[in-house]
Amino acid sequence: MRIPPYYRKPSWQRFFSGMAIGACLSWCIFLYMHGVILEDKSAEINKLKSDLETEKNNVKIWQEDYKALNEKNLKQLTIQDIKVKITNGEKYDLDSLAVYQAEEDIKEDLNYFLAKDLEFVYKSRDLISKIIKNKVIRLNGKRYRLKTTYTFVYTTVNIQLELQLDN
Repeated sequence: MRIPPYYRKPSWQRFFSGMAIGACLSWCIFLYMHGVILEDKSAEINKLKSDLETEKNNVKIWQEDYKALNEKNLKQLTIQDIKVKITNGEKYDLDSLAVYQAEEDIKEDLNYFLAKDLEFVYKSRDLISKIIKNKVIRLNGKRYRLKTTYTFVYTTVNIQLELQLDN
């Protein structure tokens, strides 16, 4: 029994070459789509990991400081959260992950003020501004300094910052 000689007919040659090219193109499209989805999921996983670490650190800080604060005074207001926002990341073409990591880095520097009383943090707002001003952040191979544009101190400390290129 013989295999029919399809290699001699141009219509069959076009059909088989079209199948081969279509298979290659569909495989390339599949790899691209799979890569994009994996990249999104890995960014989400990294964000969730950093949130988990932040929450674990917050729990530890809260437990230590609340014991001391409860002994001092139960009626004083305390700082419960610190929120940092960098407003001009788009100006320097920074991606949101780099800006997020910079904000988290600044939050770690300011974790000392968590669970402290409101009056202490209000009196220390100049110290907070100096901590932020002296911080040099490396993003995408460039060095940036931070400038405080807005600070609001209550049970949540809200700080808005602007990036400036470091000379």
